[in-house]
Amino acid sequence: MKLKEINRTAIQSWSPAQHHPIYLATGTSAQQLDASFSTNASLEFFELDLTEPSLDMKSCGSLSSSHRYHKLVWGPYGMDGQGHPSGVLIAGGENGNVILYDSAKIMAGETDVIIAESDKHTGPVRALDVNPFQTNLVASGGNESEIYIWDMNNFGSPMTPGPKTQVPVEDISCVSWNRQVQHILASASPSGRASVWDLRKNDLIIKVSDHSNRMHCSGLAWNPEVATQLVLSSEDDRMPVIQMWDLRFATSPFKILENHTRGVLAIAWSLADPELLLSCGKDNRILCWNPNTAEVLYELPTSNQWCFDIQWCPRNPAVLSAASFDGHINVHSIMGGSNQAQSQRHADQISNSFGNMDPFGTGQTLPPLQLPQTPAPPATVNPLKKPPKWIRRPVGASFAFGGKLVSLENPKPNPQQPQQPASHVVHVSQVVTETAFLKRSDQLQATLSAGSFVDFCQGKIDAAENEFEKTLWLILKVISEAAVRHYIFICSKCFLLNNLMKCLSVHLVIHVSFLLSDFNVDGLITQALLTGDFEGAVELCLHDNRMADSIILAIAGGVELLQKTQKKYFTKTHSKITKLISAVVMKDWHDILKTCDLQNWKEALAAVMTYAQPEEFSALCDLLGGRLEAAEDAQLQAQACLCYICAGNVEKLVSCWTRAQDGHCPLSLQDLVEKVVVLRRAVEQTQRSGPTAIGILLAEKMSQYANLLASQGSLSTAITYLPDNTNQVPHLDSAAPPKSITIFTRIYIKNQYPPGAGGASIYQPLQYSSAAAPPAEPPGFLSQYTQPASPVYPGQPPISQCLSSSPSHPPFFPTASSSFSAPPSSGASFQHGGPGSPVSYMPLPPPSGFSGTQLIPPLQSIPAEKIMKKPIPDEHLVLKTTFEGLIQKCLAVATDPQTKRKLDDANKRLEALYDKLREQTLSPAIVGGLHNIARSIEARSYTEGLSIHTHIVSNSNFSETSAFMPVLKVVLTQANRLGV
Repeated sequence: MKLKEINRTAIQSWSPAQHHPIYLATGTSAQQLDASFSTNASLEFFELDLTEPSLDMKSCGSLSSSHRYHKLVWGPYGMDGQGHPSGVLIAGGENGNVILYDSAKIMAGETDVIIAESDKHTGPVRALDVNPFQTNLVASGGNESEIYIWDMNNFGSPMTPGPKTQVPVEDISCVSWNRQVQHILASASPSGRASVWDLRKNDLIIKVSDHSNRMHCSGLAWNPEVATQLVLSSEDDRMPVIQMWDLRFATSPFKILENHTRGVLAIAWSLADPELLLSCGKDNRILCWNPNTAEVLYELPTSNQWCFDIQWCPRNPAVLSAASFDGHINVHSIMGGSNQAQSQRHADQISNSFGNMDPFGTGQTLPPLQLPQTPAPPATVNPLKKPPKWIRRPVGASFAFGGKLVSLENPKPNPQQPQQPASHVVHVSQVVTETAFLKRSDQLQATLSAGSFVDFCQGKIDAAENEFEKTLWLILKVISEAAVRHYIFICSKCFLLNNLMKCLSVHLVIHVSFLLSDFNVDGLITQALLTGDFEGAVELCLHDNRMADSIILAIAGGVELLQKTQKKYFTKTHSKITKLISAVVMKDWHDILKTCDLQNWKEALAAVMTYAQPEEFSALCDLLGGRLEAAEDAQLQAQACLCYICAGNVEKLVSCWTRAQDGHCPLSLQDLVEKVVVLRRAVEQTQRSGPTAIGILLAEKMSQYANLLASQGSLSTAITYLPDNTNQVPHLDSAAPPKSITIFTRIYIKNQYPPGAGGASIYQPLQYSSAAAPPAEPPGFLSQYTQPASPVYPGQPPISQCLSSSPSHPPFFPTASSSFSAPPSSGASFQHGGPGSPVSYMPLPPPSGFSGTQLIPPLQSIPAEKIMKKPIPDEHLVLKTTFEGLIQKCLAVATDPQTKRKLDDANKRLEALYDKLREQTLSPAIVGGLHNIARSIEARSYTEGLSIHTHIVSNSNFSETSAFMPVLKVVLTQANRLGV
């Protein structure tokens, strides 16, 4: 793309890289005339201001000269405080002159601007170059093989690189200092021969030449990075090539660039990127090559005249200048752009030439010239085919999924094989920031695999830092022992029971008793009641003269005990445990748990575990846990976890623990997962059921835990904490996706680690059997699946009785699944947890050492429970109205079936947002952002809505917004695309 233009027939030179601002010096070219046939000569300086849209360059100084020039070079000599703040401009004249000009003085308008001058050359000076290492050294070349090395500190006595013994004697057209070794100089002549000089020895070290004798050398340049490589260009139309030579193999060029159709007039090798080489030729083309591959990366748009000089700007590597025979010096950028300004400039020039004259005598002022409205070629100029070196990232690093850190660096080219592309090395490392968390996670995973829950709980008890933590793990240990030892079947005191918590009470009360602080008579009576010792309780009442209490307890203890007690009952008395006695006799535990002093919650829990019926036990424990959780005392709130553990209510345990602990700490999350895993496994083993359904909150915590494991690189472990499919997570709206499962994470790690890749999953796959014949099909049964035979143990009631007696915790925990792998057949499927969610049951395995089987009676269907949702608060109802209205507008205009499916799916999945609005669990910042999005939708400013969406996502917790923010982005994007 053209940036600037100067109307001069001149040679050129850019200011040094150290100089700012950037200037371009021009000198009247020898052996050329401008359009006016003027014989005057001058030096001029122009400033490159890329902020100015005009194509004109501002003139910053000029000097009338008696010389015309063949070559200009601008060196940084003197810029470091030696009296020349803008460096020195060196000019090669047509009469053998080498002149040093003070650039700063010329631009200041002073007259004494010549620093030094010499006419030692016998003919025109066509070649000049400044040493890049010692900027006071300048090499010049002229006729009759003359090469001089000038020291600007002592300009009067130049040196020669060696004796002038070349045969035949010929002109020097190019000189160039090596870019890697400061004492190496190369020169070339029109005959095609190039010589390389070693100035330490003042001797010629090698010559290279083309054997075709048609190589008329017009340009010479050293490789900026490889010291032994140079290029030569030929201006002969019979051989319009650029030859690349390596002095280590100087018998012939190792690469030839052939794309010009006529002679090459000039070349320039970019010092900023060795893969960029400019050339211009008689075919009116300016090409940018990759010399290592001989590929043309870029072609500059040019005029119909030859370009005879081309140069890179040292300070701005993307800018170059080209001088042509049509009397223009054009400044271009290789980064592409638009040439519209150039087209308008030509029109303005034509208008300015006529001014406001009226050449036709109409008496009217001419309007500005308008360009014809005919189809024009594209105004955009494409940039390079590959990014140049100066805008490539030298290094890079990025965090990837799974806690991986990917880093890279651009390797340096191999000097031995510079034409071979260097191999890129990408380093992938694992970043672990939570070492303690990973260590504990590994311990939990080992416990899951080995099933050593009792030992795990004992270790937690030994390491407990407070009494609450110790008590909690003590209860979990008892639960695990009950599951492992099959207390549900063989416990001597409760083998007739079929509920885990009922069995547990006998063993748990021993531990709870030690926690009781009241060791007077009331405490002893209470302990006797908690252990079921009626006779002992009556004796204590009689001993303490509590006759009414003794009579009431005797009634519950049997006829014999009642008769014995009634003889000693003379008066009615009331004590502070009368209410407890009433509860034991009347079995009204709901009232006890609702009104009891929460400071005595341990006694209340122990009593419920002893006396409550299986079908009401879980509800009673939940009731007590709810009261503790609502208490103002923080210690009591934390104790609610124990009640939820006894109830087997994992979801409420998660909720209570989350409120009581720091949910953002990885180790706190680890604490929770350990407790949940142990409790779930114990309940599953005891109930002989499949995996229990995963609640919303637990699913969120498990997903958060899996994401944290994945971020630390523990992918094989992370997969064990995710369900096999999203339908295994129950939620309020079966049509909406789970609100807390990270879909991307689940899909990614399941692709990387398929099922069975490692670790024992807490989500066991469902197992089906079709070996046995299906039983009869009463209404509501699983007609298409076979129920396998299951053993019945002494004292175990039928499973149908278990189902009917304990609806809140059936002995089989259903697991929702989107599809079944059993053979297809007709019939109804058992429903649980909401409409449209078929469930299945795991067979009950026998304990060790038991033999004998008995078919299980048919299962009775459990009616689906209708879940009532809270209403959305009035102040947030506008969000639901706005988002659903926008989706309906999009559906009305959408014609693509795929788009309609996306919108329908989005409408369903936004239910996750509405659920959070109902529960008021979103932070004020997120809710405020959602209202801003709604206002942008009403204003039909979807771009603004997407910007607000980005701000919310980048400044909020991912787990809090992952369920609905991606869906909302899809809706905004589709609305913007459809223009509704």
